[in-house]
Amino acid sequence: MRALHEDGNPAHRLRVEHDRRTLLVHLSDEDGRGWTVLAVDRDSRDWAVAQGRTQKGTAERAYNQLRSPS
Repeated sequence: MRALHEDGNPAHRLRVEHDRRTLLVHLSDEDGRGWTVLAVDRDSRDWAVAQGRTQKGTAERAYNQLRSPS
């Protein structure tokens, strides 16, 4: 996992994690109270986005959207 935060605003964070199949980009709200997560399939570049209050729950929703059959 890689993590960055805005200078002067450590609550505004960006985190990136990946495995062989999926790239997850976690972006916190400006105040750190919510998350937007982008899930990308590394082979096809299909993607899904979710927003929510918790980082884990939001990441799970984005991942499940990406992996659910169309």
